[in-house]
Amino acid sequence: MIINPNIAGLTPYQPGKPIDEVTRELGLNSVVKLASNENPRGPGQSVRDAIMEASDQLSLYPDGSAYRLKQALAERLGVGPEQLTVGNGSNDVLDLAARISITPGAETLVSEHAFVVYRLATACAGGTLVEVPAREFGTDLTAMQAAITDATAIVFIANPNNPTGTWVGESALVDFLDAVPREVWVVLDEAYLEYVEESAYPNGVKLLDRYPNLIVTRTFSKIYGLAALRIGYAVSSPEAADLMNRARQPFNANSLAMAAALAALEDEAFVAESRRLNREGMRQVVAGLEALGLAHIPSVGNFVSFDVGCPAAQAFDALLKQGVIVRPVAEYGLPQHLRVTVGVADQNERFLAALARVLPELQA
Repeated sequence: MIINPNIAGLTPYQPGKPIDEVTRELGLNSVVKLASNENPRGPGQSVRDAIMEASDQLSLYPDGSAYRLKQALAERLGVGPEQLTVGNGSNDVLDLAARISITPGAETLVSEHAFVVYRLATACAGGTLVEVPAREFGTDLTAMQAAITDATAIVFIANPNNPTGTWVGESALVDFLDAVPREVWVVLDEAYLEYVEESAYPNGVKLLDRYPNLIVTRTFSKIYGLAALRIGYAVSSPEAADLMNRARQPFNANSLAMAAALAALEDEAFVAESRRLNREGMRQVVAGLEALGLAHIPSVGNFVSFDVGCPAAQAFDALLKQGVIVRPVAEYGLPQHLRVTVGVADQNERFLAALARVLPELQA
């Protein structure tokens, strides 16, 4: 059999362990999952109502053009609907960006500790991944700029970055975009945009008029609480959107997801409350980590990565036995770090209590 060597060499993406699997394997009655950066509140009531209403048409194919969602997004973002590409989560549009830009042998630039999907998308498109060393766990745009060569096809920048939670400011980003050759695509992955409260944080969509090679990706999986439905989108020049829409699979976004996304966009109070709870939860988690003497990477997302001082897999297993699911991030070049999602207060308390119980043995 002929096998694509780029695919054969990949390691399958490892998602956070599901609750059902942990309860089944370990015989636990109660498990809290803080592994996948999901909104612990779930979706809002208006979203639940929209899903129920849309379920009446499950026998029909979805609107392949995502007309209503594109119209709503265009109005909200101040762009034209022809600038939008809707996908099966933002991972889908990240993959589309790779597919329209990468030819065999072309290079993709990413930062050290960058989201693993960039690697997967590059390999599947036949490209070569070039990893640029991070600076203080974050994207070093000066080093990224210096690494661009004639072979560079695309640059992926997560802002903020997962799993480190680091971010780049508007001034540094604009300087970088000014320096990037126009034939090189730049993808700005803003999956955690809605959680960021830093005044210097850039809004990528507002930069699109100045940079036709820029593609901005966003998702409904995080603050909107729609991770299970898989719905995301890209905003770009009309030319880039046209290319991505040519390459995407028909009906790549389902009807329930689009109905839920429409309702979620309207529920600004839900987003604001989720942001407030995350702010409070982050303070709670960081204070608890500091009290335990554990160094963490300052984060502006809804998660924080911290150094357990031993192989992270050991700490992950120990916490799992306590009924707490977190995420080891060795695959991101952080072999002693765990990433924990900020939950609601009682979830954070349970995580910190479990961590306090297992640390003495881990550090012995």
